[in-house]
Amino acid sequence: MFKDLNPILHSQLRLAVMSLLISVKEAEFTFIKEKTNATAGNLSVQIQKLKEAGYIEVVKQFRDNYPQTLCHITPAGIAAFEEYVASLQGYLGGRNE
Repeated sequence: MFKDLNPILHSQLRLAVMSLLISVKEAEFTFIKEKTNATAGNLSVQIQKLKEAGYIEVVKQFRDNYPQTLCHITPAGIAAFEEYVASLQGYLGGRNE
């Protein structure tokens, strides 16, 4: 039987956010928005879902009197991403686990 894919990570935008954060560990909201080509509203909703799942941490602060939102991937997020990738490889390789 194929392993179920994590429904939190199976969303295209959430997967894109996690893929970015897995490589950079931390990114500003505007950087993620640019790279994913998402709208601010949709990205905010998806980031909130990842935060609620414990996969990322969000830090809101001010930098030069401008609001700044930083997203960090958590150890739980890294583990979930790695498990998701392994599950996908199982599908692609036709391996049943």
